[in-house]
Amino acid sequence: MHLPRQLGPLHDLPDTPQAYDAVLADVTEQALARLTPEGNLEHPACVDDIGDTSLGITSLLALDWQRGKDPRLPEAVNGSLAFHLRERVYTEDNPGYPNLKVRDSGLPYARYTLAAGAHPIGDWPSTVWALLQAVNVLDLADGLVEDDARAQLLDVARGYWRWLTEATFFNPQEAGNQAIGCVVGGLMLARHLPPEQGESVRSQAVELYVDEIRAHRVRDRGALLPPEHGGAYDNNYGPISLSFLAQAHRISGEEIFAEDGEALARYIDARLTGGGFDNGGPRYSEQHSAFESVLGLRYFGARIGSDLGRYRGDSRWARHAVKEDGGVDGHFAWMLVWQIQDSTRWHRTPSVAPVRHQLRAGTVSVAFDSHLTPAVVEAGGTYYLPAAVNRQHGHGPVVDGFLFCRPMGEVRVRDVRAEGLAAKLVTKPVVGRDHVLRHVRSLYVTDGTSLWVTVAVERLPGTPYLLAGMPYATDDGDRVRRTAEAQVVSVGELRLTHPRSEGADHFDARSDTTQEQAAFALAEDPRGYGNPDEGWRRLVSSTALESDPAPDAPEDLHVFAVRYGPGGALTTVVRQGAEGLTVRTEAFTALIGDIAGDAHGEPELTLHV
Repeated sequence: MHLPRQLGPLHDLPDTPQAYDAVLADVTEQALARLTPEGNLEHPACVDDIGDTSLGITSLLALDWQRGKDPRLPEAVNGSLAFHLRERVYTEDNPGYPNLKVRDSGLPYARYTLAAGAHPIGDWPSTVWALLQAVNVLDLADGLVEDDARAQLLDVARGYWRWLTEATFFNPQEAGNQAIGCVVGGLMLARHLPPEQGESVRSQAVELYVDEIRAHRVRDRGALLPPEHGGAYDNNYGPISLSFLAQAHRISGEEIFAEDGEALARYIDARLTGGGFDNGGPRYSEQHSAFESVLGLRYFGARIGSDLGRYRGDSRWARHAVKEDGGVDGHFAWMLVWQIQDSTRWHRTPSVAPVRHQLRAGTVSVAFDSHLTPAVVEAGGTYYLPAAVNRQHGHGPVVDGFLFCRPMGEVRVRDVRAEGLAAKLVTKPVVGRDHVLRHVRSLYVTDGTSLWVTVAVERLPGTPYLLAGMPYATDDGDRVRRTAEAQVVSVGELRLTHPRSEGADHFDARSDTTQEQAAFALAEDPRGYGNPDEGWRRLVSSTALESDPAPDAPEDLHVFAVRYGPGGALTTVVRQGAEGLTVRTEAFTALIGDIAGDAHGEPELTLHV
């Protein structure tokens, strides 16, 4: 079984002018064949996300005309624009819409579904999308759109902006991507207004970003991020927010968008494995956007000097949103317009700077969470997620069902690169059920092909073992496939265990259920509205790798040693000396300094082959 939405890396999509011409040519032929006598360009099967879709395709036709002057397009553009202005602009309040601040304002908005009161909750983002489609058409109108229609569209766009910012609460779904999209719409609209009005709208857009988005950022893994559906980051919507920040900076030049975009880009770079896999989010765990992410990943990947294009997108939406029959849907047309207009090239090489929340070299990577516990391990083409035991999730020593991975104090990190090796030492103070403070020292070393993990902790009572992750998926090149197999060896006895109990809160990696499906099943709300991150945290137990302690560790320590990825037998020997712990394996020797650290309490590490 393959994960349905994590397909090929986005930088593999052709992005030459010729490739984009071919994309627009396909859209044009589909649109001209679909165009109704009334000027409607909506997909016949479109029910929701519909209020902006015809206008979105109109904008793509306008872009195609500006690039190639196809003589068939002026009539289609003007006819479809007239349809939107006549049939898809609503000024009477939608019955049941809960987020109005002003009733009967008469301001225009776009509906998520067309029937009055059918599902009004989506009207705010639909109106943001309609504003973005409208300003794109205005940008492309020269020589194409009739003057009266252009003036009417500008008036409607200005009304969309006022409805979004005056008649309703701003960002009622607490969705960062929608909110930043609204700001982008205001910035683009401002360029079409008389100077005084334009400056007012531009200032209002920046102020909304500062006060309503930036001031409410959420911290995760050391970064401040625009909140998404109540969480810090979502796999589908986070890169879309990055694209909005890219467009905001492109058109405004405001450094605040560059600064925040670079911060989000570095965060994505740190949490993303080298192979492009990632999971987690408050709206979707494994659903990945596709072309909607290209602009932001490409633009900010170039700015921070890292290969963000390795992000695995959903290539079924490689160029534009489509329905099940493959027919074009204009819902995200604005992003394709901007992507084509932007000339940034992909940065294709990894950043070499050490990153606190990631270790990466060659085909090996470890993404760490805020507690510096591995969130995803990649080695040998396999992706490992944190395992669960007794409702605790993570990677670390376990005694009597208690997992030692949540810190009780400052987590210290030391990164070292030497002789073709990359290493990260994490020192974490922890407290168990006996209330005794211990220090878990975890050493991660990779040669770019395999990953060695050595964990040392003061002697634990009972019979401890290392919870060493859950094999979850493997890289098939252009697909990510589910797996329950592990290429892992251990100095102590190694077991791959599976839950003994059944039910939604026990995850067996051998099943066909994906992590996202399991997370939604445990969430409080139905699929699409529940928080999968919260649901996944309710997991009681999972498939797990369990490694027993090394038999010949220093008498006052428990030591665990495993290797992920290819290789022969693992030979890890740990000895305590005056200068600290010496870790010798078949591939390297490391010296871990005293627990107290250097003069500033920071851990000390030396490494050589």
